[in-house]
Amino acid sequence: MSSDAVKKRKPKVIRNEAGTPETKRGRAEGEQDVLVYNEEVELEGRDPQQDYMLYKDTCAALAKLMAEIQELKSGGAKVGSVEMEERRRQCSVHFITLKKLNRLAHMRLKKGRDQTHEAKQRVDVLHLQLQNLLYEVMHLQKEISKCLEFKSQHEEIELVSEEEFFQEAPAEISRPHVTRDDHHQLTLARLDWELEQRKRLAEQYKMSLARKEKIHKAIEQKREYLSSLQPGLQNIMQASLPVQECLSMPFEQMQKQAEVARHLPPPLYVLLVQAAAYGQACGKTHIFTLNKTLSASISGDVDEAKALSRPPEDSQDDESDSDAEEEQQNTKRRRASVGVQLDDKRKEMLRRHPLSLCVDLKCKDGSVLHLFFYYLMNLNILTVKTKVSTTTDLSGAVSAGELLNSESLLNCLYASDHGQETPNPTNRYQFDKVGITTFADYVSDLGHPYVWVQKLGGLQFSSDGAQVALSASHMERTMKLLQGRLQARLALHKQFSSLEHSIIPISGECQHLFPAKVVSGLTRWTMMSYQEFTELGFVQHVLKAGLLRETDLFFMAVVERGTARLLAAVVVNPRYPEVMPLFSLSLHWKGERSGRTEDNLRAMESEVNMFRAELQGPRPGLQLLTNQIQRLCVCLDVYLETESQVCDGSEGPKEFPREKMCLRTARGPSRLKPFKYNHPQGFFSHR
Repeated sequence: MSSDAVKKRKPKVIRNEAGTPETKRGRAEGEQDVLVYNEEVELEGRDPQQDYMLYKDTCAALAKLMAEIQELKSGGAKVGSVEMEERRRQCSVHFITLKKLNRLAHMRLKKGRDQTHEAKQRVDVLHLQLQNLLYEVMHLQKEISKCLEFKSQHEEIELVSEEEFFQEAPAEISRPHVTRDDHHQLTLARLDWELEQRKRLAEQYKMSLARKEKIHKAIEQKREYLSSLQPGLQNIMQASLPVQECLSMPFEQMQKQAEVARHLPPPLYVLLVQAAAYGQACGKTHIFTLNKTLSASISGDVDEAKALSRPPEDSQDDESDSDAEEEQQNTKRRRASVGVQLDDKRKEMLRRHPLSLCVDLKCKDGSVLHLFFYYLMNLNILTVKTKVSTTTDLSGAVSAGELLNSESLLNCLYASDHGQETPNPTNRYQFDKVGITTFADYVSDLGHPYVWVQKLGGLQFSSDGAQVALSASHMERTMKLLQGRLQARLALHKQFSSLEHSIIPISGECQHLFPAKVVSGLTRWTMMSYQEFTELGFVQHVLKAGLLRETDLFFMAVVERGTARLLAAVVVNPRYPEVMPLFSLSLHWKGERSGRTEDNLRAMESEVNMFRAELQGPRPGLQLLTNQIQRLCVCLDVYLETESQVCDGSEGPKEFPREKMCLRTARGPSRLKPFKYNHPQGFFSHR
């Protein structure tokens, strides 16, 4: 049968996506039956999972047919052969199936999107309704808050309590039968009672003013009487001066100092008052008495200070005349150069107040620390200069020359307070105007502006605060620190005198820290500069660690025993003995060694630098440095005596015979030596 005949016999299929699947008959005679096909209706009855399985099976069958066609072509079959045509028809049927499945998938996707869109629209409608309700709720809450927050003017008036109102108010105002049940009427009644009370108090105020005037007149009369007694009292005070001198009660001197103190600038006056309060609280002295623990005196030009405090007189005529005269003089003389003008501006900016304050702080050994306080008016800061007076001659020690130097004596009294720059941040802008680069260039002339000095005078630049309270909070601690600094420097001065003569002074309280016999000895003790110290090779690790400051004191100690020579670079912090001195070691014996190259030298450094509790001695620990040097000598003895023992146990060189008793000469892979001295057993052991 031909293909044309087959096409004629096939029924006509009409795809209608909008209609329903029906088989419509009843057409005119001779016409073919027409089938109406709707894929959307078919889609509702199909299972997506089954369509997916059909898709997989169709793809597998199509791949199989393609493979067979490939085999036939490779086997030599012709293109128009029966097998080839049969497989082509089957492939076409499978392609049609795949197209149908593709349409169904797109229809499912479209249907899902439509359903999702409808659901979103419903959600949007509900959300809009919810927002409308929330807006109404918020509006109602605002209205309620406005009603609750409404305040009437009568609420600002402090009325008496209800119980007191009903007890004190008369019945015609309180009306208990009405106000107890009506809160509004109660408030009105309380306001009426408040008005009546205020009227009565106004009358009392007028009467009090009248009594005040009478009392004031009586006081004036008594004041006139007392002023008439002033000449007689002055004569009595003048006659009592010999008695005051005999009894050491200088009331006249105190009065004169009080008169001068009135012209002090506020920071110096605060410092004077707090020094007086501290002296009286300690119970040892009065501020104006001499030869006591704490004393103060005012020096300077009082007349100039009075002129500064006197307000300038307003005289416009004089000013105009003086301006005219100055203009005439300026035309005749040469204008000053810019450099001279800047110098004048610098001098004016760095100008001191005419009055200064001297505070003398005395120690138990009779030494005196003189503190001279100055006030720079334009910079609004305090500066201090120092001077030390001792009962003994301290010119013997060369290395102690910087200990009592007035430029560095009070450095770092508090941590990091070097006193080289002004603590007032506004001074930086003032310096820029007159060409001052740093305040440190003027410290030697003006004094050091330490932060603790500003606090003693009630000056604080970081935050506002009461001057007297600020000064009082720092007075006691600062006075104790100053006494401790002076005692520590004097103790170091005496120790340096002995160290320069190769003598290590050890007090009786510290003898138990060391063995009875120490062979190694100090041979040299010299002072170094910061530049010389930084050039040493065995202290570079200390520099990298940032443990040094230019304000520290640097020394070189040489300890020797036989051919061994130990160099110790010593850093003494200005806050000694609160901050422990730092030792760095280098041994010259059979070569050069340091703590960076040998573990035992590093252990010796730790013995000297770390164990403060063992080495400081009795409080306040002024023997700390000499005890460290003595322990360094002991550690060198142990190092050399244990180093002489060779590994096979035979005797080593006789230069360093064994004199120290050690439980073990070495321990561990690094062969650390026993540097710890055990008292009273007298042997050395490891840490």
